[in-house]
Amino acid sequence: MATQRLGIIMNGVTGRMGMNQHLIRSILAIRAQGGVLLADGGRVMPDPILIGRNEEKIAALARKYQVERWSTDLAGALANRDDAVFFDAATTQMRPTLLARAIAAGKHIYCEKPVATNLREALEIYALAKRAGIKHGVVQDKLFLPGLQKLKLLKDSGFFGRMLSVRGEFGYWVFEGDLQPAQRPSWNYRTEDGGGIILDMLCHWRYVLDNLFGNVRSLSCIGATHIPERFDESGRKYRASADDAAYATFELEGGVIAQINSSWTTRVRRDDLVTFHVDGTHGSAVAGLSDCLTQARVNTPKPVWSPDTRQPIDFFEGWSPVPDTQVHDNGFKVQWEMFIRHVVEDAPFKWNLFEGAKGVQLVECALQSWKERRWVDVPKLAA
Repeated sequence: MATQRLGIIMNGVTGRMGMNQHLIRSILAIRAQGGVLLADGGRVMPDPILIGRNEEKIAALARKYQVERWSTDLAGALANRDDAVFFDAATTQMRPTLLARAIAAGKHIYCEKPVATNLREALEIYALAKRAGIKHGVVQDKLFLPGLQKLKLLKDSGFFGRMLSVRGEFGYWVFEGDLQPAQRPSWNYRTEDGGGIILDMLCHWRYVLDNLFGNVRSLSCIGATHIPERFDESGRKYRASADDAAYATFELEGGVIAQINSSWTTRVRRDDLVTFHVDGTHGSAVAGLSDCLTQARVNTPKPVWSPDTRQPIDFFEGWSPVPDTQVHDNGFKVQWEMFIRHVVEDAPFKWNLFEGAKGVQLVECALQSWKERRWVDVPKLAA
């Protein structure tokens, strides 16, 4: 079977996530394996053009990874009919405008989240894409993590019995920038630049909760700016105006209660940078990025509370790993392959701009809850 070309405009790939996960570990990895395999046995070879505002950076990136096409001219790239897909991983604040331009140019859309900084813009972009009849998708990478794939397997098999609760812990210590350089860009900590952990992370928690544990019905959230001053990439002190931690409780359909802490101001003493502890009547599981451990009802220990003696039970024992029965590829790459098949052969792909808008909705509800210091219902959106 012949291999067909798919031109992809990649905007915002000089940043860490866009470069590492989308360019190197997804598109270039797909090219190295000979393209995406289609249902009829044919293949699709992605042909990227890298777009960026900084000519020196984008040219250097293209040279380093032997990408033939690059440009600082986004308008020219959008005008090229030979490129069918527009991908954006640049700033959230500019995303609605860029996506609208790409939709107007007739491009299929694939983008990072959040899709916008507010629900109104997110729904407007979805409506534009729907009217234009183009294919559209939003990155929902955590669903494809090996650890969460194993959680889904446990749920689908009935391992948990009746699911009771989910406790998520995400985060790590991001250095302030004086003692050591910060691991995250300074704009993450400025509200005026689209920063804040609620905007960054609750879009993730929406699709994780909805797809694995139950649709979100309501939430209570409090945010915090624990570190009020940080140092930017040039060593200049600045005021951190955005939240660097969020503590949220969610009520899900089916009565499941979820609690997720998100923090860039915590030191890690757990199995991974993100963990989900799921309890059910028949068993429990703890999943990280790659691994998942289980404890069934029949081998659950029976502790007795006693403040007078050292705890005799090692609670880290008695947990069994879910085996790696299949090869788990990079989650970003897996979703890219699914979206490419969606564009070329109309294969199913549910994670579209409407799903992205639902993530932004949860952000707005969380910010409202924090501001008004109360539980907030999450209305059902109409597609």
